[in-house]
Amino acid sequence: MVDHRHNWGEDRVYFLDAKGQVHSILGCYTNVAGTDPFVEIAAGRSFFRIEELIELTRLLEQLR
Repeated sequence: MVDHRHNWGEDRVYFLDAKGQVHSILGCYTNVAGTDPFVEIAAGRSFFRIEELIELTRLLEQLR
C-alpha cells in the first residue's frame, strides 16, 4: 500500500503492482478502514441501514 485517502468523494487505497506502477481501488474493497460498525452490530440481522430505507422511501414517493 502506498497511500489511503479520500479523493473525488471516494475512499481510495493506492498500491504498487509488480511492475511498480501505482493503482487504486475503493477502500471498501479492502480492510484498511476496518469493519463498518453497522455491519458488526447488526451481525447479519438487518439487510438495510436506516439511510438506505430513507432513500428507498424517497424514491417510492417520487414514483407516486
